[in-house]
Parts: sequence; structure tokens; C-alpha cells
Amino acid sequence: MFKQLTTKNLNWILITGAILLIFEIVFFHGGSLVSAVISGFFVYFSWKRLHTLWWKIVFAISMISFVLAFFNLLAVRFFVVVTIVFLILNYIKSTKEPSKVKPEFPNNASLNEEPLIQIDSLFDERFFDDFRTEETAYQWKDVNMQGIYGDRIIDLSNTVLPNDTAIISIRHVVGNIEIYVPYEVEVSIHHSSVFGRASIFGAYHSRLMNKSIHYETKDYNITYPRVKIVTSLFSGDIEVKRV
Repeated sequence: MFKQLTTKNLNWILITGAILLIFEIVFFHGGSLVSAVISGFFVYFSWKRLHTLWWKIVFAISMISFVLAFFNLLAVRFFVVVTIVFLILNYIKSTKEPSKVKPEFPNNASLNEEPLIQIDSLFDERFFDDFRTEETAYQWKDVNMQGIYGDRIIDLSNTVLPNDTAIISIRHVVGNIEIYVPYEVEVSIHHSSVFGRASIFGAYHSRLMNKSIHYETKDYNITYPRVKIVTSLFSGDIEVKRV
């Protein structure tokens, strides 16, 4: 259904939503955004401690508060209205112009195209959850993941890295990242953070305020296997150590 929405129209919708969000921050001193952020933090921390009754109560109250504050944002209400209008227009169009399914046959042009093999991702994307690699051996594939909050743990000791450069790219908002690297693997790491700390093979940064750091092991440029790690955090700690 939403495939009919062009990229240009989608960009305008996103830009309008961003303008409404900025408008609410500037003229309403954050409005419901502050309440949504605070409630979101309480949801995250209480979700980690659901084994006690008190934290279950805090989680329930925080979740209700977050949902109410979230849907009270001007930008969110705008997206809801746009979605409803789009559904109505799409329904009206479908009643007037029923979709027709036509069989597709290969033509000469498609036969000349370069054959491609689709590769499944090593990990599923998780925006609101913790993640760690399997405890058992797994086949290596380059990592490109993003999330909103939760911890990320990647253990390279249970996989065989290629005799080339393996890539780990993580973009995250709130949470910690832990990466365990075998001793025989060379490493290059480029990490950026707005708020947080970093521990890279014993090199400790107790305060990263809108700062980027870059480290390489001594033989990274001449020895294989090697892994290139690129991480970005808004708020959280990163630890890279040997196993």
C-alpha cells in the first residue's frame, strides 16, 4: 500500500514532521517531548528490573505515560493524520481502479543483467532491545546495525573471520556496546559519542563529550585477519577487549 508513496512525497512528510517537532521545542519549551523522553528512560531502566513487583509497577506507569506523551506530540499527530488520509485516498482509488495482477515473463533485457545473490543479514535489527551474538559457532557476515536503546554485545571468538577485512558498523542512540575480539585478530576502531565513556584494549576515556576517537593495533595495515569497527552512540559506553 505505502509502496505507492513516492520518495519525494515521503521526504516532504518527514521534513514537515521535523519542522513541527522543532516548532514544539522552540515555542512550547519541549511540550510533550520532555515527558516522552523522561518516560522512555524510566521504561528502559524498569524493563531491565522486571523481576521485582515495584519495578513492574514503575514499568506499567512509565509505559502509559510514554504512550500518552508520544501521541501528544505535534509531529506524531501529524503522521497519524497523514496515515489516515492516505488510507482513505488509497481505499477510494482502489474502489475506482481495482488493481490488476499481470504475470511477468523474462525478457531479453533481464537476461543480460548481472546475476546477483541475496545475502541474509547476520543479525536481525532490534531498535528497543538488548542484543548479543550466539554462544555457539556462527558463520561470519559483515555487521551493519542500528538501534534506539538497549545493549549490544558482539563476541567474535565464536566465528571464523575471513582472510580479509571484516566490518562491524553500529549506529545506536542509548545503550552500551561490548565487542570481544580474539588475540590473533588486528583491529581498527573509530568511535564517536555525544555522552559516554570508552575502554579500548585498556585505553580508557572517562568522558567523551561530542568526541570521536580512533585506534589501530600495530599490525592492522599488514596482517590478516583484521576487523574494522565503526560505532556511533548518542549516550552510552563502549568496551572493546580481547578474549
